[in-house]
Parts: sequence; C-alpha cells; structure tokens
Amino acid sequence: MDTLFTYLEESSAITIFVLLLLSAYFISAFWIFLNRFYILKSRISLEATSLKALYTGKSKSVIKNSLIFTYLSRVDRPNKAILEAASSDAIRVSTKGLTWLSIIASTSPFIGLFGTVIGILETFTKLGGQSSSSLSVVAPAISEALVATAGGIFVAIFAYTFHLILKRKAYELSSLLSSQSEVILSQVKDK
Repeated sequence: MDTLFTYLEESSAITIFVLLLLSAYFISAFWIFLNRFYILKSRISLEATSLKALYTGKSKSVIKNSLIFTYLSRVDRPNKAILEAASSDAIRVSTKGLTWLSIIASTSPFIGLFGTVIGILETFTKLGGQSSSSLSVVAPAISEALVATAGGIFVAIFAYTFHLILKRKAYELSSLLSSQSEVILSQVKDK
C-alpha cells in the first residue's frame, strides 16, 4: 500500500488523470457487462420457454412475457414485417451498451500509452537536469511510467471479452426470436 501512495505522490497530474480515467473505464465496463448480461440471460430464458411452447404445440402464439408479444397483440394477422420489427427492436434494446464496451476496449490501450509517454517525458526531463544518470536511475522511472500502459491493456482485455460475450448472447436472443417468428408465420400460412 505504501508503494501505491509513493507512486501516486511522485506521479504527475496527467498520469494520475490517466489512471483515474482507466479506473472509470474499468468500472463502466463491469457495470455495462453485468447489467446487460443479466438482462440478456433472462430474455433468452424467457424466449426459449416461449419457443418450446410453440414447438411442442402447447401454445399457438408466443407467451405474454415474450418480447414480441406486444407487437403481435396489435395486429389481427401476424406477418413477416411486424415480426422483423419486433425482433429488431428487442435486439436493439437488449444490446444497449455494446458500443461503449467497444469504445472502452479500443481506446483504453491508447489512453494507457499516452500516460506512459507522459511519464517517460517527465523522466527524461528530470534526468536532463542531473549531471549524470545510469541505468539504475532510469530503469525504475521508466518502469513506473509503463504502469499506465499495463493499466490500459488490462482494461481493454476485460472490455473486449465482455463485448464478445454480450454479442454472443445477443445472437442467441436473435436466433430465438427468429425461430419463433418462423413458427408463427408457418402457422399463419397453414390456415
């Protein structure tokens, strides 16, 4: 803990700002992931139940909790256009936040690199004022500057992983909605 406080005391305002920004990115990525993951998980479970009821013949339409139920309840006869609109709207609402995860994943390494460059510049500025410098003086300063890059990469790994997990969950939801739409349309054609 002492090392952390020493590091922060010796860091510039820009380095501290970079680390705070990366911390905010990290917290945001986790919040978006947890929020969207549980929403998508519950919607996938709901739509899987609805699809199973359709497949087994227990229901002629989607269950009332289905994301496409409100769209179907507004029309006399289901059609492809209304089912596609329902699916698109459900996916759009369910995947909010994925763009932010992508932004966090792609920009955090650059933010970390910016912090490292500033740290290295500050190190060389301090060393320029000294009459002599050796590797024992330069190495610790450079390694401290690299903390920002490591932080940026650390945040990017989580954000990118979360983005891919949520993207896969959105695909599962989309597939379930599409399957339900096909079953409903086939029932309409059979009449």
